[in-house]
Amino acid sequence: MTSVGGNGQKRFDIEKTVDVVIVGGGPGGALAAREFARGGVKTLVVDRRQEIGAPKRCAEGISNDGLLESGVQPHPAWTSGRITGAVLYSPSGKIVTVDDETAVGWVVERKVFEKHLGKDAIEAGAQYMVKTHIDQVLMDGARAVGVTGDFMGKSVKINAKLVVGADGIDSLIGRKAGLRGSVQKMRDFHSAAQYEMAGVKCDMTRLHLYFGGDVAPLGYVWIFPKAAGLANVGVGILTSKSKHGHRAIDYLDRFIAKHPEMFEKASPLEVNASGIPVSAGIRRFWGDGLMLVGDAAQQVNPIHGGGISLAMRAGVIAGQVGSKAIKEGDVSAERLSEYGRVWDEVHGKELARLYKFRMFMEELTDKDMERMADLVTIDVIVDLTYARFRSFAKLMLTKMPTMVPLLAKYLMAPGKKFEMEALEA
Repeated sequence: MTSVGGNGQKRFDIEKTVDVVIVGGGPGGALAAREFARGGVKTLVVDRRQEIGAPKRCAEGISNDGLLESGVQPHPAWTSGRITGAVLYSPSGKIVTVDDETAVGWVVERKVFEKHLGKDAIEAGAQYMVKTHIDQVLMDGARAVGVTGDFMGKSVKINAKLVVGADGIDSLIGRKAGLRGSVQKMRDFHSAAQYEMAGVKCDMTRLHLYFGGDVAPLGYVWIFPKAAGLANVGVGILTSKSKHGHRAIDYLDRFIAKHPEMFEKASPLEVNASGIPVSAGIRRFWGDGLMLVGDAAQQVNPIHGGGISLAMRAGVIAGQVGSKAIKEGDVSAERLSEYGRVWDEVHGKELARLYKFRMFMEELTDKDMERMADLVTIDVIVDLTYARFRSFAKLMLTKMPTMVPLLAKYLMAPGKKFEMEALEA
């Protein structure tokens, strides 16, 4: 319990001083901790959970490239399902199969995966404090200088040269430190529900994604296989477009009931529900003595909401930039803006283009999607995953010219003529 001393200042049961405190021990926080520790600065990770990795709040999918780009080697302890492709289903059930190296990856056992990442960070020199609930960011004027909270019933104060918020959607760290735009906008927030189910019958080597207004309004249903007969089955929807007030779990239950060929003998072993950010990141995710990483900075793919590999990559960049800044004795917003510049080049610009494509897709009808399912090829889909719109635009111009106004509205810069080159500007 916090007490007040004779000089009116609060006294804490525990007080620590570190170079950097990272709030949140998920993939982004763990990779940031690893890099900070490797950079030779005193690093502390605090997490409100009593067990790193639980509960899970995602479908647990990650590409092989996403792991390797962050310096993480696949490990049999947490790689449950090997994925070699994806199958996309139109509203009427038309199938588009994507077998390409971009779809190769894993469905991980996240409860083990996050512990593995934490182990790497600790072995690099970081320290962890679990079951630590942070309630305030300490500020010296406009500069973050630490955090306070509760550690297993004891008040704790952590002084730090740099505070990293890796604390998820609607980051408390971002809000308390006054970063504008850190609160999630409702149009960029999907509601999700998921079962981990045993007894599922489907192709266990591919991801399965189902689209349509009746299936998941402005979202999709997913089946992510983990092992023989075991899969994450979930749905994400834009709640404002839900019909008759249906919740995400209502759409999920209805989908399962309509597909007895896959789920007749299946039962849930675990239930998960969460929000999924589908923005392209906030404009500024750093400040004086402050950085945000992962969902806290809304660093997610706005098309499918995937964020594990993006959070890990952001953590690596933040850790490398931040550790150098600490050693230089300069953690000003100007110095830390290098994090934003590097992120923008690595992923930020691509995510901004994908966000525009999401706006385009949200205006399509089920009939439009049916027509596209007949036309798109694997090469076009691969281009779209990298925010390269040239081949898609060419296809629309020649086969679906009615799409031109939408293409011009969302995929063209204002004032530019409708030219193919502009689609990749």
